[in-house]
Order: sequence, then C-alpha cells, then structure tokens
Amino acid sequence: MKHVLVVGIGVMLLIMAAPVAAHHSFAMFDQTKTRTLEGTVVEFAWTNPHASIQIDVPNGSGGMDRWGVEMGSPNAMVRQGWKSNIIKPGDRVTVVVRPLKTGEHGGAFVSMKLEDGRLLTTGP
Repeated sequence: MKHVLVVGIGVMLLIMAAPVAAHHSFAMFDQTKTRTLEGTVVEFAWTNPHASIQIDVPNGSGGMDRWGVEMGSPNAMVRQGWKSNIIKPGDRVTVVVRPLKTGEHGGAFVSMKLEDGRLLTTGP
C-alpha cells in the first residue's frame, strides 16, 4: 500500500510540473537585432504569464502599424519597479524590441522611454 501511495504522489507531482515545461520560448524573436519604435500606447495588459503592450507606430505611408510587444511576467516586473498603471493608453513612448523573425509587427521588450524621460527595463 505504501508503494502505491508513493507512486501516486510521484504521478501527481509530474502532472503539476507539466505547465512549467509547457512555457514557450522566445525563439521567434531575433536576438541579434533591436528595433526602436516611437508611438502611442493602445493597450497595456498586466497579465500572466507575460505582460504585453500594443503600440500604434506611424509608418512611411502616412498610416499606423499596430505593434504587439511581449514583456516579462508582472511578478518579475514589480521587482524591477514596474506598476500596473505605469503606462496607459494614449501615452507616447519609445520602445526598443527584439523583432519577430517573420518580419511581422511584433517583438520582445528590451526597454521603454516615457515622455517624462524615465527609462524602464525588465532586466537587471
């Protein structure tokens, strides 16, 4: 009976660990390049597992391109001084990203400069 209990607990622990193993990578972003985006925040989603920003960036044709920027987890961002209300729709920002390898309008967050000159990062 003790053996069955130990095996059962082991199986439960493996099942509980599955979400950790399912975490996606940042392989879709070009880690050798950065791109600077100047635009207006449309949405800032303070959600797990990653926060994200949607930014309207003027393009060369007189229109706007909507860029999606993936960030770190809110938990890690709080440790770097972020708050859920630090940016809001309508804010003008300059964001540096690692662009998508596909060339689509998206990237992984590197840093952000706010209108008041503050520089925000999610790294050390």
